[in-house]
Amino acid sequence: MELDEIKMAWQAQDRKLERQNAINFQLLKDDGTRRVRSSLRPLAWGQLAQMAFGVLFVLLAASLWMRAGSSPGRLPWHLVAAGVLVHAYGIAAIAMAGCTLGLVRTIDYALPVVAIQKQLAKLRRLYIFGGIVAGLPWWFMWVPVLMVLAALGGVDLYARAPSLVWIGMGVGAAGLAGSWWLHHWSRSSRRPQLARTMQDGMTGSSLRNAQRIADEIARFEQE
Repeated sequence: MELDEIKMAWQAQDRKLERQNAINFQLLKDDGTRRVRSSLRPLAWGQLAQMAFGVLFVLLAASLWMRAGSSPGRLPWHLVAAGVLVHAYGIAAIAMAGCTLGLVRTIDYALPVVAIQKQLAKLRRLYIFGGIVAGLPWWFMWVPVLMVLAALGGVDLYARAPSLVWIGMGVGAAGLAGSWWLHHWSRSSRRPQLARTMQDGMTGSSLRNAQRIADEIARFEQE
């Protein structure tokens, strides 16, 4: 066999291997994207639940406004403030869940793996921010919720027990300050394992699994 024939045979074999590798990678990517979609479904269901939760708060505040509109007297300032907080929380919970759901649905799995990883990272940041918006306010949100529920039952909680309201708000402020301190303390370079654990907890298993699958595909592509 001539040298040129050997060279052509090797080139043909290389092209065959490249095609086979491309096919294998595409099969892996297709399977991976299906697994990513499946992993994100619990996250999407959770956001739908959060939207329903937010709707309940909006309806609770709306009930207070309707009750006030049907009565001759005006609501006292503290009940107006409580109603506004409940209403605003409900809208914020709905908005954050809607934005997160929208980002889940706009992930383009036909893009290169690096682009999908960037989309998942963006989703992760938004999901964490949404969790903060929906979760941290509960240090004190239970107080205005309790005030609105009591008002719907015909009881002015602040007029009856103002100390309960102020103590609750004080506990909430202390809880928020403690959460802020814990977050910064855990992010110290001396506690990397704790920082990773807290970040994983905030991210959620559904999104972590999706990111892990995308990372596996990216590593296979680079090999």
